[in-house]
Amino acid sequence: MRRVFALVLFLASAGSLLAQPLQPKQGKALMDLTHQMIETHHIPGASVGVVTNGTITTWADGLADVENRSAASPLTLYRLASVSKPISAVAAMTLVEQHRLDLDAPIQKYCPAFPEKQKPITTRELLSHTSGVRHYRDDEMSSAWTENTKHYDRPSEAFEMFASDPLKFDPGTKFGYSTYGYTVLGCVIEGASGEKFMDYLQKSVLAPAKMTHTLQDNLLTIIPNRTRYYDTEKDGTVINAGYMDSSYKLPGGGLISDVTDMSEFMIAMMQHTIVSQSTVDLMWTPVKTSDGKTSGYGLGFGTGDLHGWKTISHTGGQKGTSTIIYMVPEKQFGVVILTNLEGQGDALRETAAKIADEVLSATPKAQ
Repeated sequence: MRRVFALVLFLASAGSLLAQPLQPKQGKALMDLTHQMIETHHIPGASVGVVTNGTITTWADGLADVENRSAASPLTLYRLASVSKPISAVAAMTLVEQHRLDLDAPIQKYCPAFPEKQKPITTRELLSHTSGVRHYRDDEMSSAWTENTKHYDRPSEAFEMFASDPLKFDPGTKFGYSTYGYTVLGCVIEGASGEKFMDYLQKSVLAPAKMTHTLQDNLLTIIPNRTRYYDTEKDGTVINAGYMDSSYKLPGGGLISDVTDMSEFMIAMMQHTIVSQSTVDLMWTPVKTSDGKTSGYGLGFGTGDLHGWKTISHTGGQKGTSTIIYMVPEKQFGVVILTNLEGQGDALRETAAKIADEVLSATPKAQ
């Protein structure tokens, strides 16, 4: 059984949870980093999970509901935004391991609903953001699409938003981040598995990783422990975020979860319990475009470096949320930060790295 610890403290108006085996002094330092982040950036609430050698430590600070003064906790559910992408990518790779999905076959083999383009697109290119399928346009950022109020039951139903547009570039030639590309991936997963996206995700990833509180975000459904979602005015005043139905981007940004579930996900990836080590290695290897350039992104995960250690991460941001998962697999370390305010990616990246420094003592890796 996984060991999950919680020590309740109080910082200002918020409850904080921390778990051993971190030392109390170290735990206080981590919670201080979280408190500094939310105070500096006016974030209403945040929950944090840290993984050290298979043990999960969780804590929280601030408010899940500002109007009702309800504290955030490790049980609070947040929108994952683009941190949904690594989870969907793993689901796709389980199909690859079962020989039910060919990474390099044209996607119409599994998703005939997506129209053929000037050049064939493969699942590998969808996963690595090298497909040429466009991301949001600038005019959509304030339109009914990104503030979508329409609910879609299947990923392919959302193709009406972008599928008729030309590719931004020939597949495989460039890196171009695309949430819509992951909507297409959802259709591929449905076609290859013969199941609805969430049904296959539950069976292939969520259940094996013991992620019992990860589900599709639906504002019409009563979901216990879900945070309220917040935005800020230009003067920094916190306001309620606008309505958004994220079903149009479910595989790339439509899940909600808590920090324990996301910690379990990081453990499953680092311990290779969902997909094999060779598959994980492939997903964590930066993809090269046809001109030989390395993107810094693998198949569903970003790659980086911390004091000589390889890092694996993904951030997310959308209405009412900013999120990050950040792993140092060599040290069996991971941190997840989930918040209820959008636009805080830089703050989360900085805080995640500081937490890693504190836990790992940040000594350069021996050469």
